[in-house]
Amino acid sequence: MGSDANRLRKKWQDYSGKNAGAAEHDFFGVFNIIFEETKFEIRRPKEFKKIYLNIKLSEEEQSEIYTPDKPITQHGILPDYAIENKKTKKTIYIEVKRQDGWVEGKERKDGRGNAHERSCKYFTPGLLKILRKEGKLGEDVLPFWTIFQGDITRDPCHVREITCWFDDFKAHFYFWRDSEKHTPLIEHFEEHIKPLLE
Repeated sequence: MGSDANRLRKKWQDYSGKNAGAAEHDFFGVFNIIFEETKFEIRRPKEFKKIYLNIKLSEEEQSEIYTPDKPITQHGILPDYAIENKKTKKTIYIEVKRQDGWVEGKERKDGRGNAHERSCKYFTPGLLKILRKEGKLGEDVLPFWTIFQGDITRDPCHVREITCWFDDFKAHFYFWRDSEKHTPLIEHFEEHIKPLLE
């Protein structure tokens, strides 16, 4: 394990010790602290907020859709976060989805939210190509990591759906069931996501 890896591990172990009793940790806050003085950074990405403006349509297609009087100046996506290796410039994009679910004491209809379905846009061929290119990641890598929080992480239907959707890419999602416990989340990053950024 190199010095950068040792520094990162020491950071999160120190963080774990100091914050063990804290009520709840947010994703950004956890990684922002452990990435201090390392080659990694977490940020709020803005590089995709205009990506759809550059999608060319045929003249025929363009003639059949509404064209507003004022040009559209912003149309794209905003992933919640990006984690970048400042040395390799490789980047993975993060979606954090908190959603209700069907758990003890609730009815099945309490799991009717669709935040997890909306996150599936990242699986589309066009966005995969754009995110891989911008993130400098290979064709065999999913360029995103989705973190699920809340009751959805224990809902028997949603957990099965998400597990099916990600199929062989199980490393690219994480059920953060207890946000008071950040060590398993960081370990997941270290084991599965960090190697993609090296």
